[in-house]
Amino acid sequence: QVQLVESGGGLNQAGDSLRLSCAASGRTFNAYAMAWFRQAPGKEREFVATINWNGGSTDYADSLKGRFTISRDHAKNMAYLQMNSLKPEDTAVYYCAAGPDPNISRWSSAYRYWGQGTQVTVSS
Repeated sequence: QVQLVESGGGLNQAGDSLRLSCAASGRTFNAYAMAWFRQAPGKEREFVATINWNGGSTDYADSLKGRFTISRDHAKNMAYLQMNSLKPEDTAVYYCAAGPDPNISRWSSAYRYWGQGTQVTVSS
């Protein structure tokens, strides 16, 4: 069993940088791929980024490439999402998700474990 807790969200201005964190409990987290998704008000949940079990492979939503960076720290059981040049359209609840597959996937159905989400608001 894996439990995920996101943190780092808040109110930001356009152009700011922000790093979200995802703290994982459970011995098997390091064997799983993990991902970030987001859901804006009135919209479907969408894929943001994913990283495989050892950090050697990543994938990003096409519209976010170059601004967002996903990473993980096995020693700390943590995953991160670095977000640069924030835009108002980045406003959403951001969720981290994990496992059980070790390989990256853009599909939310590939992930069994989900955090409760952290709100990111970007003002213009």
